[in-house]
Amino acid sequence: MIIILKPGVTPEQVDTVIQRVESLGLQAHLSQGTHRTIIGVIGDESKLAAEPMTAIPGVAEVVPVLPPYKLASRDAHPNNSVVDVAGVKIGGGHLAMIAGPCAVEDAQRMDEIAGAVKSAGANIYRGGAFKPRTSPYSFQGKGEDGLKILRDVGDRHGMPIVTEVMDPGRVELVAQYADMLQIGARNMQNFVLLTEVGKSNKPVLLKRGMSATVQDLLMSAEYILSQGNANVVLCERGVKGFDPSTRNLYDVAAVAVVQQLSHLPIIVDPSHATGRPDLIPACALAGVAVGADGVHIEVHNCPSEAKSDGPQALLPEQYAEVSEQIRQLAQLLNKQISPLPGA
Repeated sequence: MIIILKPGVTPEQVDTVIQRVESLGLQAHLSQGTHRTIIGVIGDESKLAAEPMTAIPGVAEVVPVLPPYKLASRDAHPNNSVVDVAGVKIGGGHLAMIAGPCAVEDAQRMDEIAGAVKSAGANIYRGGAFKPRTSPYSFQGKGEDGLKILRDVGDRHGMPIVTEVMDPGRVELVAQYADMLQIGARNMQNFVLLTEVGKSNKPVLLKRGMSATVQDLLMSAEYILSQGNANVVLCERGVKGFDPSTRNLYDVAAVAVVQQLSHLPIIVDPSHATGRPDLIPACALAGVAVGADGVHIEVHNCPSEAKSDGPQALLPEQYAEVSEQIRQLAQLLNKQISPLPGA
């Protein structure tokens, strides 16, 4: 961390800053130039972060040298992390193929969709038992009954399941059924919820908020990591833009940026990013091409009857086609779709 002092700072003010730094058990290195005086600080920066250094006379700015997301940073963990979701690996050359309907529906339909996406190459089945909806009058999910359906279908087809948790008080309940806990875009900065899932032993799929920067996303991941849960997978699902031609702005460049800054795996969700089935295949491939560790796609066998987000879902045959294209692209990139346990 670097402390930048104001022009014209007095020797007494410099000494005061150095004494404050050293009182915290840190080392202070003074550098005085013609126009600027700075103090370099070596040691545990977290001690200094809690101090109101800018309130000291003569201090202009305190600049961190390392990123604030210590545990999520590649500086702290140079090698790519690999997250294991009930035997399915994500990261380090292993691709996640997450697919399924937006919301958990009746057991028969969920079973039919699971069979279709599994045969097409999906390795994690998804569905929302609790649904955060913009309108209070929209379908809100089946709750625990939905979790039971999703778990039964996942077991029947030998697929791990991922579902969203919205309430800190329901983390334990959802964790009883799910192999992976999803934090949706609307809850990316629900810090109480992030702390609770961090205390669980379940892998977490953390979606980028609709107005969140890359640093915001990594700071949210830091909340989970700080609680001892290292199994975090990030997800680029689009941010708010001004062009109404797509549901959101698909920020595929964020994938490459995250991989420079962090060791955590990151996948893409072209379904929520575009909201348009005709754009999903191309955007899915673009995500893999730029380095994503997997793809999250909504699939439904009758979108017109879907309880939620039917218009943005692919049909099973469409998913099978894009899944094959992803498999071929992965081979060119020396990656592979992670096989299901026992496959």
